[in-house]
Amino acid sequence: MGERLQKILAARGVASRRKAEKWIQQGRVTVNGAIAQLGDTADAEQDEILLDGKPLPEPKGYVYILLNKPRGYVTTLSDEKGRPNAAQLVQDCGCRVYPVGRLDMDSEGLLLFTNDGDFANALMHPKHQVKKTYEVWVTGYVPGGEVRLSQPVTLDGYTIRKPEVRLLKAEENKAKFLVTIHEGRYRQVRRMCQAAGMQVTRLRRIREGSLSLGKLPLGAWRYLTLEEVAQLREE
Repeated sequence: MGERLQKILAARGVASRRKAEKWIQQGRVTVNGAIAQLGDTADAEQDEILLDGKPLPEPKGYVYILLNKPRGYVTTLSDEKGRPNAAQLVQDCGCRVYPVGRLDMDSEGLLLFTNDGDFANALMHPKHQVKKTYEVWVTGYVPGGEVRLSQPVTLDGYTIRKPEVRLLKAEENKAKFLVTIHEGRYRQVRRMCQAAGMQVTRLRRIREGSLSLGKLPLGAWRYLTLEEVAQLREE
């Protein structure tokens, strides 16, 4: 059964559907020797699909997982204090995976796991500065706290980029923010709030790059689609 070409390219992990559509329009994709047109369909098992004259890569045995991490779990694979680690929550995925980046023990939300080292290293490399968005609950709020929180601060000798901060609600000295940062410094959001005179009571990561936590239940995980992986690679 035929599928849209951009879907096939995305499923092989070479590009997101949007980028695949551009490649098709640029004449870079052929099907059985003919230059493909946007809207064409093909059978990935029966037809010869080439990108820039080369066959599409075969699906690899890599695993990409999104976990909604609860509080109380460290992200290291082993802990000298014997605390539970987040890898235990995804151990039934069928292979050994490790976390991409960290989410401290007192925080919750979106955490990626994979066995693809190149993917993990690329996503964590400082030059990519993949955006991460958090829901942040604080105490010590006074009017104007969101303005102070949105100012760049210096952490460990590094001045962060200006974060995106939106006040969602405030009541007396308590508030909830939506905070987007570009780096991944150690306990960055908590330290930003402390510098602005506020104390974090709850921290939940809901987005990393193009990937959203959505309605995934706390403690549950799911596999990423190859299109989601391709999109993350482009960021």
